Amino acid sequence: MFADFLKRLVDPGPEPLPDADARLALCALLVRVARADETYDQSEQDRIDRIAATRYGLSPFEASKLRREAEALEAEAPDTVRFTRAIKDAVAYEDRIAVIEALWQVALADGERDDEEDALLRLVSNLLGINDRDSALARQRVEAAG
Repeated sequence: MFADFLKRLVDPGPEPLPDADARLALCALLVRVARADETYDQSEQDRIDRIAATRYGLSPFEASKLRREAEALEAEAPDTVRFTRAIKDAVAYEDRIAVIEALWQVALADGERDDEEDALLRLVSNLLGINDRDSALARQRVEAAG
């Protein structure tokens, strides 16, 4: 189903992703973070739906459909390094902090900080060109917002 998308994702010289593909890639990364602790519960799924609906102006139905497609893509996606590179290429630098905040929202959706999720967030932040300090500040903003 995602063969062409994944081929573009791992191409050594990828073109920036079209908006629809960038949405799908970002949501798949949200799913990857949610699944990092090997627990993917309804609170995390609901959080991903809310992020997608808010970020992209989608209806609840459209957001849920995008999440389901992202779940399938994440299951087939290559390693996080190549996967994240495609997102970095598609998302302007100034928007990457918002991406990290969204990832922290998902990681903290179940009310617990998990070592696997923390480790993946550190890796993803670095791969997106976000330093540890800015990632920590993003996490603190998410925690403060509840």
